[in-house]
Amino acid sequence: MGRFLLVDDNRAFAENLAEILEDSGHVARVVGSGEEALLAVRAERYDVLITDMRMPGMSGAAVVQHLRRLDPGLAAIIVTAHPGEAELARARDAGVLAVLPKPVPMPALVELLARARRDGLVVLVEDDPHLLDNLTEVLRGRGFTSVSARSVPEVERLGAVSPFAALVDLRVPGGPDGEALRRVRERFPGLTPFVVTAHPDALPGDFDGRLIRKPFDTGALLAALEKLHGGLP
Repeated sequence: MGRFLLVDDNRAFAENLAEILEDSGHVARVVGSGEEALLAVRAERYDVLITDMRMPGMSGAAVVQHLRRLDPGLAAIIVTAHPGEAELARARDAGVLAVLPKPVPMPALVELLARARRDGLVVLVEDDPHLLDNLTEVLRGRGFTSVSARSVPEVERLGAVSPFAALVDLRVPGGPDGEALRRVRERFPGLTPFVVTAHPDALPGDFDGRLIRKPFDTGALLAALEKLHGGLP
């Protein structure tokens, strides 16, 4: 059974969605604004946030960012009939499991909710756009949320997130080999870094994470992440 928080100023839509989720045995609470969502998360713990993007007052992207400060482990899904690139980019920077269109494709939403993981955020540092997209999709397929950086400077611009793991290419633009890894370890000292690289000779001498050599077995990587996530307190 999951506990879901639905945020939408279209009350009828949200209550209809909540009824569908409750019929499947879940707990769903509906609120009509970002401000109400903040109060709800202060009072109770939820597994997944489902929020509209465009609402009076606080946008969906802002809701995700504010709630993550209260509950860093909260998974988030955005639904929207008005996708705007700037707002969607802001939401993805905060780490969302998915952005779905309205009307909501219920089979896709139910599948996402079944897989969504609390405390399941992974940082991806990779400059190959195809590999980055593939990793994002395979992680989503296992319920993990990701935020990404394509260069050393982008690591510094990652939002206020609390990842449990990072997949880091040693060689990305904006700095010498290993610099992105150094900054990830400095920024998120509690996480486990997985170095994904074709240049293992560039690993720092004090590296205490896990080495994944390119080309790599995606299934083995996912199994390692799932084992690590399953061992979280």
